[in-house]
Amino acid sequence: MPTDSPDLAKLWQRGTQFLGCRYAIMGGAMTWVSERHLVAAISNAGGFGVLASGSMTPDLLRAEIQATKALATQPFGVNLIVMSPHLAGLAEVCVQENIGHVVLAGGTPPQAVIKQLKDGGCRVIAFAPALVLAKRLIKHGVDALVIEGAEAGGHIGAVSTNVLAQEILPQISEVPVFVAGGIGRGEAILAYLEMGAAGVQLGTRFVCASESIAHPNFKQAFIRAHARDAMPSVQVDERFPVIPVRAIANQASQRFIAWQRQVIDRYQGGELDLKAAQLEIEHFWAGALRRAVIDGDVENGSLMAGQSVAFVTREQPVTEIFAELLSQTTAAMSARGG
Repeated sequence: MPTDSPDLAKLWQRGTQFLGCRYAIMGGAMTWVSERHLVAAISNAGGFGVLASGSMTPDLLRAEIQATKALATQPFGVNLIVMSPHLAGLAEVCVQENIGHVVLAGGTPPQAVIKQLKDGGCRVIAFAPALVLAKRLIKHGVDALVIEGAEAGGHIGAVSTNVLAQEILPQISEVPVFVAGGIGRGEAILAYLEMGAAGVQLGTRFVCASESIAHPNFKQAFIRAHARDAMPSVQVDERFPVIPVRAIANQASQRFIAWQRQVIDRYQGGELDLKAAQLEIEHFWAGALRRAVIDGDVENGSLMAGQSVAFVTREQPVTEIFAELLSQTTAAMSARGG
């Protein structure tokens, strides 16, 4: 690991102090990928690993937290999906397990859950896709924000990371703000820190870490992919809204378009009502991420990836990934006399 740069340490001091880690680089919470091994490796390397709870029950989350604690020598956080029917129970597990930081994702977090976590001693981090929501979340008591642009993998918003950063970073000083979406090199990390970010969040860059349990087929799909291969899912008809998901295009991507058309034909023929048709479309991807990540079915599964997949060129240890990112960041600082 390269020697810490005093100038870089100063730039992301707010982020490292908030997270309690050496480098203000959070691991993006990726379902099936961000489990105990990868999360512990990121934290142990000096970053801040974040456990993805996905669709876990409270009991499953407790077991995964305890398993991660057995591997991690440094703090890590937990990501909870706001839409989970078990949200309050999952939050209670985080409190009971003394998790210092909880990331609430997948929607606007209920004020009651923010209060539940904060009363239990957790610091709450939430996603802000726009300035107006960022200000509202701060009023509701969140301790930090993540702004994630459309270049990210998985479910995405409509605005690019670059534009979100310009919109939000100059306007928010009350809490630390971490930037995510399409970040794969140290030069970008430096740019966002200089714009006022407290740190960054990277997900795609860690998928092919040696410590990641993702199937070799899944990793090879990332290694082979170019930025343009990570495409958002297509919505065929506005009556049947599809939350955009960025993933590496495969046969399933094409079948999803055909599936939407078939369902719409069934709706127009009177076979399905609107609600049933919408559910049919949503259920197409059920279990698809697990099929790809765990089972290695990279044609029928979902290859959720950000456009930074372009910078994933081989399998390598987490410590090596951090070394590359830090070397690039400090080199960029030296080049500009920083």
